[in-house]
Amino acid sequence: MNLNIYSTLADTYKNNSQKIRILTEYWVSQNIFCPSCGKIVSKYENNKPVADFYCSDCKEDFELKSKKNSMGKKIVDGAYLTMIERLQSSSNPNFFFLNYDKKSFDVINFLVIPKYFFIPEIIEKRKPLSNSAKRHGWVGCNILLHTIPQTGKIFYIHNKQIQSKSQILENWHKTNFLKQTKNIGAKGWLLDIMKCIEKLDRKNFTLSDIYQFENYLKNKYPKNNNIKVKIRQQLQILRDKRYLQFVDTGKYALV
Repeated sequence: MNLNIYSTLADTYKNNSQKIRILTEYWVSQNIFCPSCGKIVSKYENNKPVADFYCSDCKEDFELKSKKNSMGKKIVDGAYLTMIERLQSSSNPNFFFLNYDKKSFDVINFLVIPKYFFIPEIIEKRKPLSNSAKRHGWVGCNILLHTIPQTGKIFYIHNKQIQSKSQILENWHKTNFLKQTKNIGAKGWLLDIMKCIEKLDRKNFTLSDIYQFENYLKNKYPKNNNIKVKIRQQLQILRDKRYLQFVDTGKYALV
């Protein structure tokens, strides 16, 4: 895999954002495979309203975003209301994110976030454009990367280190069960418990360890008066989906 996005294809463009779009899209088309089936992804024709790339084999769609120098905690995206509507749509694409070095044009990070990790909570509404702006009143949004569980960030390249294809495919299918959870509220609970588990930063943990997050979850779900019951329910689901392994009474392990 080539870790440099530079190409003479963009030399005829004067606008920097256009140059980067041409370079990053070409790089993806030459280097990136579908994380679901492993086949090469293809580029849609320009101005496709929903996605930039697709897999002709398994029909997954992907939208590409890029950012220079550092990943940061958030990614600028398009119209807020459009994004919120897309979260409920079957046409919502998966998300490719490319992070590159501005000076060398080397890829620092490249990852995919499956579309089923996208819930309204990770979308931040930006302030409307001012009256002096050409599109005054328009409201954009940011994707809050830091709110997404680490297991939902599947790296092809991490800090300039290429990850194995087999590991990428395995990581993708590990959370594929979330695709079946259509209710956003139910999905939000599963993602919250997954994030709580990640905060423990160890493979093996106990039910008591997760109960430490009871107050955090209570503040987030103030109408729920049975937080511990809900925690046990989510752990059961994650166990049934083979995201977790039941070790012994009150003891679990990440698979």
